[in-house]
Amino acid sequence: MTGANTTLGGGGFHHVAINARDFDRSVAFYKDVMGFTTKIAWDHEGSRATMLDVGDGNYLEIFEAKNAPPADGAQQILHFAIRTTDPDAALERARAAGCEVTMEPTDIDIAATEGPNPVPVRICFFKGPDGELIELFKNELT
Repeated sequence: MTGANTTLGGGGFHHVAINARDFDRSVAFYKDVMGFTTKIAWDHEGSRATMLDVGDGNYLEIFEAKNAPPADGAQQILHFAIRTTDPDAALERARAAGCEVTMEPTDIDIAATEGPNPVPVRICFFKGPDGELIELFKNELT
């Protein structure tokens, strides 16, 4: 892979996640207006969620947040995810650099309502130097 990040074992952005008060409107906008396509969709804690392919294998993840207060644009972004073949090692490097770990490496199966099912992933989260939430994301399909 050209330009691969050898430290992370792949690297590159996997997705950016946002909250949507009007989930259907947001999904329709990104699909119909922006040309994104559904990769997978699922229910998340009683609300819907989806990953839309922006066209190059990077994704926009949208979580239904009906009761979320109105927010300016900066509050809509939940986290950004970075591809890695070894989230455990990458998280340890972040921890050693003084970053706060908010979720240890965890294997989950996303029970998709659209697309491949289930979708096995290994994820973990930590806060970057300015408090930004970063997800390390390992998945063979995406």
